[in-house]
Amino acid sequence: MRIVLGLAAIIVADTAFGDALPAPLTEADFAPVREIEARLGQLLFYDPILSGNRNVSCGTCHHPAFGTGDGLSLGIGDGGIGLGPKRVADPDNMPEQRIPRNAPALFNLGAYEFTVLFHDGRIEVDPDRPGGLRTPLDADMVTGFASLLSAQTMFPVLSPDEMAGHYSENEISQAVRRGVITGQGGAWDLISQRVRDIPAYADSFIATYDHIDAPDQITFADISNAIAAFMEFEWRSDNAPFDAVLRGEATLPEPAATGMNLFYGDAGCASCHSGPFLTDHEFHAMGAPQIGPGKAARFESHARDEGRFRVTGDPADLYAFRTPSLRNVALTGPYGHAGGHRDLRSFIEAHLDPVAALETYDLTNAVLPALPVDDTRGLADSAAIAQAVTYAPRRITDAQITSLVAFLDALTDPAAIDGKLGIPDAVPSGLPIDQP
Repeated sequence: MRIVLGLAAIIVADTAFGDALPAPLTEADFAPVREIEARLGQLLFYDPILSGNRNVSCGTCHHPAFGTGDGLSLGIGDGGIGLGPKRVADPDNMPEQRIPRNAPALFNLGAYEFTVLFHDGRIEVDPDRPGGLRTPLDADMVTGFASLLSAQTMFPVLSPDEMAGHYSENEISQAVRRGVITGQGGAWDLISQRVRDIPAYADSFIATYDHIDAPDQITFADISNAIAAFMEFEWRSDNAPFDAVLRGEATLPEPAATGMNLFYGDAGCASCHSGPFLTDHEFHAMGAPQIGPGKAARFESHARDEGRFRVTGDPADLYAFRTPSLRNVALTGPYGHAGGHRDLRSFIEAHLDPVAALETYDLTNAVLPALPVDDTRGLADSAAIAQAVTYAPRRITDAQITSLVAFLDALTDPAAIDGKLGIPDAVPSGLPIDQP
């Protein structure tokens, strides 16, 4: 996107938006990262060795080619073949269901401001809890993790749909089935043992961490800490055209300039998408359609995804989901907690009047690889989802929506998309890497 340099940017920010625009991001907003740790984490992030059947890596569902997501409404982890929208079910290892929620983007998760993660916020910083974190797991499971971002890796590796595989397929999925997660022979220990047994990994951990002197000291928390360091280092995003505006170095061209005016004005977007990362980190019932299996407690089988309510038990939180950051949003579709909208413009249109949009929602708006499952069951809950919406409809023109989309394009940071380290050519396990 073309940007115009000069003093005019400061004048526009001061006169048109007052205090609405956030302050520019600085080094003080981000946790420091050691590159040696990030480089170790890069290998682990792209290595399928962490998955039960050795066929899925973190990068399978969070790939830079798809805005650190997977380009799907609801992904296929274990039991899939291929990458992104071309991923299909493996006929020899058919998945039981889709991953229940859309893969979130990974940009800026090393910023201090991010103190809650996942669509329902089920993991968050809590200084009053052991380990400083609140999670659905027991307190003794969260020790040793250096950050909230590190701790979030506890969950995908235990999920049969994401990385663990299903119950009779491998030793890790069997441990998960028995509920043996920590301790010797637990799922995390079994994953760690795979890593310990690879000399290149063992040597790298000893070189990276002062508290590790021998391979048998490598824990799952150490693995998670390295992966988190990589994500923090790789996908920091603070160099989009919008950032140049915040720093007083540029203005946006039309129609993006009009879109920014709408975003911080009549369209009301900034009431939730506020601050430098364009999120209030809160939870709102915005009427996003429910497709796919829905996120339920283990052994439950229904399509209702009640969002934040599952964490708090507060009826006011029914169908509320975390406000996502809009950094690089033009590249991170499909949109919504269940990825109900493949297209950013259609999602904005639905957001303007979510109750009306629910009534006319069509599953063809989603991106779903063929799988013999019923993806429509959750749509039967649309009336309850609509009832939870408190947002007043907004009326703007097609031309104004075009301007909003142009402004959202100005949040794209090419350097963050490319990353600093990129995708490695090979990983120490020797397993194949997902390449676009």
